[in-house]
Amino acid sequence: MRNRLLALDIVLAAIVVVLAFQVREKWQDARKREWVVLGHALRQVPPPPYSALPSVRPLIAAAYGEVAQRNLFSADRSSTVVVEVAPPKPMPALPSLYGIMNLGDGPVAIMAASSGDRNREIRTGEKIGDFTLVALSSDQIVLEWDGKRISKKPSELLARAAAVAEAAQPERQAARPSQPPAVERKGEFGPGRDVGGGYRACDAGDTTPAGTIRDGVKKVITYMPTGASCQWVPVR
Repeated sequence: MRNRLLALDIVLAAIVVVLAFQVREKWQDARKREWVVLGHALRQVPPPPYSALPSVRPLIAAAYGEVAQRNLFSADRSSTVVVEVAPPKPMPALPSLYGIMNLGDGPVAIMAASSGDRNREIRTGEKIGDFTLVALSSDQIVLEWDGKRISKKPSELLARAAAVAEAAQPERQAARPSQPPAVERKGEFGPGRDVGGGYRACDAGDTTPAGTIRDGVKKVITYMPTGASCQWVPVR
């Protein structure tokens, strides 16, 4: 037991000596590096040649006008605001007038919205197609469309109705099957053929006085600047 302790002491003493020797070598190496680095004066290097900086011109606000005009937040980089105005809405064709009558309860216009529509009675305030009848008299018809008022003479709308009828007559004749020519009726009185909407035409030679009621229709003669117009209208 005693010999083992003695051997252990000798081993420990040897380890201490080796460590002390290595520490001394490290310290000597550090001293050498310190002398190499700090023991010599540094060689001075001449500075690079110095060139003066260009002078800065003063800021002028007018020189940056283009920057202000080209707006970063605009697609075309322009501050000019372009307002797109929608083109005006085209006004449709005026309705056609076939006559004006007054049975004691105010004037009534016989009108059609277009050439393909049947004519019907239109009173003040009622609509005919896209138009509203605002005022009606024997010498003036006032229509309203899209907030605008159009004043026309009855003869102007009557002329348009006649022109539309003449233009549509060849097409109607081509579409209709051949019929025997109409024979003028004389000596027979009463409503003629049905013209649509419950209205009946007046046959040639019909001498029935105005106001006569037959088969639920009443004979009405309207005097226009272009002449007299005769129709059998439904009795209300």
